Amino acid sequence: MPKTLGQVLKDAREKSGKSLRQVEEMTGIHNAHLSQIENDTIAKPDLSMLFDLAVAYDLDYQDLLRRTGKSANGETSARQRQRTTAAMRALGELSVADQDEVLGFMAQLRNKKRSD
Repeated sequence: MPKTLGQVLKDAREKSGKSLRQVEEMTGIHNAHLSQIENDTIAKPDLSMLFDLAVAYDLDYQDLLRRTGKSANGETSARQRQRTTAAMRALGELSVADQDEVLGFMAQLRNKKRSD
């Protein structure tokens, strides 16, 4: 049986020797939320969080997306993966400084969405 998203993330964190609090400091994702993801209480975390964790643990983002299964409306997340792949390709064509600016903008949008 394949590992769940939570199992993969927990294994990667433990392999890196990092605590939940250290990952929180790296990613800005609260350690309680990280714990819920690792324990599969949250099986479909926000795509931006998933991307942050893929970067933090040097994991394949597409693999993590596949492990989330279906979107909330019951459809496969193929369309989400297509958009994410296109965005990641575009991001890869930018300078590191421009990537930081784009990621900062995305974080602002995410924070605005959470506060609305």
